[in-house]
Amino acid sequence: MTDHNETITILGETIKLGESKELSFEVAKLHTSNSVDVPVFISRAKKPGPTVLLTAGIHGDEVNGVEIIRQVIAKGINIPKKGTIICIPVINVFGFINLSRDFPDGRDLNRVFPGTLKGSLASRVAYKLIHEIVQEVDFIMDFHTGGSGRFNAPQIRIIKEDKVLDDLSKKFGAPFIIYSKNINKSFRSTCHKLGKPILLFEGGKSSHIDTTITNHGVNGIKRVLHSLGMLSNNFKVSKPKTDCVFINESRWIRAKYSGMFKATIEINSMVKKGDVIGNITDPYGKSNHFVKADNAGYIINVNELPIVYQGDALFHISTELL
Repeated sequence: MTDHNETITILGETIKLGESKELSFEVAKLHTSNSVDVPVFISRAKKPGPTVLLTAGIHGDEVNGVEIIRQVIAKGINIPKKGTIICIPVINVFGFINLSRDFPDGRDLNRVFPGTLKGSLASRVAYKLIHEIVQEVDFIMDFHTGGSGRFNAPQIRIIKEDKVLDDLSKKFGAPFIIYSKNINKSFRSTCHKLGKPILLFEGGKSSHIDTTITNHGVNGIKRVLHSLGMLSNNFKVSKPKTDCVFINESRWIRAKYSGMFKATIEINSMVKKGDVIGNITDPYGKSNHFVKADNAGYIINVNELPIVYQGDALFHISTELL
């Protein structure tokens, strides 16, 4: 990562070394003529250094990520010792207001990157984010959660065979590092094509704030900033409680029956093939079906919905470790 010059330009505003600014990312005009703005927090040290972007809320119902970035700002972790830190706590403010995953146009913002200047509302926001912010940064950490009632273990997702991402993931220190391909038109895929290293953090579930998950996120950010020489001396860096587990392959265990579901294994657990990890019952006390692990592996996602249907994803389990 390279040191930036004395000035950078974000959303048309010039910010010098040693300056801090809160800018407004105008998402849209409402039908009432009011503008919808997303605050963007920029903090620059007097000493040159990398420019790091922290983002959350690409999906409006993924509030765990929003809380992680909120804590970073509230605690002053975003005030760097060198370089620049840019924080965008809520990109999809429309979804955040309604606790909805998508934009008002029904589109998933994370499937329209890099966007177009004259496309749909979501596409225009993606275009502006890439061209007026991401182009100026060196490295991104993007925060997400599990969806549809599925609780993700704290994890970093990266592509294979990228030494920079491997090293940064280890520095972050999440319990799991999962190799997964970039999805076409996603934020992660677009940043990769632009040559911008990006760590995607997943943890918790939508419409829910979990203290353990937010602690993993905040501590991971501190560790990465410390490794880049950017973290203020006011903050201590804790070592991860466990070594990172690299997961090369994983699969979903799906419901063989419809009914009331309860997991009997905790997230992050290592299980053996044949272990009972949950139960599916009918509401009348007539049936009780055991859910068993098809293979040995780590449980990295658990469905926490009480009612499931045949074929629903119940557990995400690793199948191949590195």
